[in-house]
Amino acid sequence: MRTNRTLVIACATVFEEMASHLPAGMQYQVLEFGLHANPNRLRSALQEAIDAVSGQFDRILLGYGLCSRAVEGIQANGCSLVIPRVHDCIAIFLGSHAAYCDQSGSEPGTYYLTKGWIEAGDMPFAEYDRLVEKYGQEKAIYLLKLMLANYKRLALINTGQYAIDRYREYARSMAEQFDLRYEEIDGSDALVKKLVHGPWDEDFVILQPGETFRLEQFLDWGSAG
Repeated sequence: MRTNRTLVIACATVFEEMASHLPAGMQYQVLEFGLHANPNRLRSALQEAIDAVSGQFDRILLGYGLCSRAVEGIQANGCSLVIPRVHDCIAIFLGSHAAYCDQSGSEPGTYYLTKGWIEAGDMPFAEYDRLVEKYGQEKAIYLLKLMLANYKRLALINTGQYAIDRYREYARSMAEQFDLRYEEIDGSDALVKKLVHGPWDEDFVILQPGETFRLEQFLDWGSAG
């Protein structure tokens, strides 16, 4: 693989896990995490980024999963696209779709945290200070507990890519405050390594130039499920 002919386009939180694995000469573009709040906006941003480099690269590696169907309809323009066959970045951080299924099967009511999510503030816990200011502490806690009513466990994913202590303290305090069982679970860089270096097997959807991502391609798990 010619690294100077490969481009990575990734979410800021996913790129944190990818950065140390990129070969010399591989270029990248990082998109803001907040785009996830609106799948249509994320889809547009991804397509614009792909179109802007049409013909400049042989392939683009997307550091995204299906992400609330934001990648549905994305077109490979002037190069091939390699997309992890996962629902969202939780599976990327855990190392595989199978690892995510194991976690969700054994602990379905889990709210996951990583360094990136904590720093981005895109989670119910980040609303706490705003709710306290607006409604007072007692009502703020009540409202947050309503938002988290379907969750029993808060799991901090330790991917090994950064010092965990600061984020562990935050996650523990949130779990205690909102009556969630705290656990720390090991992440894995296995899927990130495969995305960067290959092989691009059944764990990925590969679009050839001119092809458009269809949901059926994502759902055709083959042996990856």
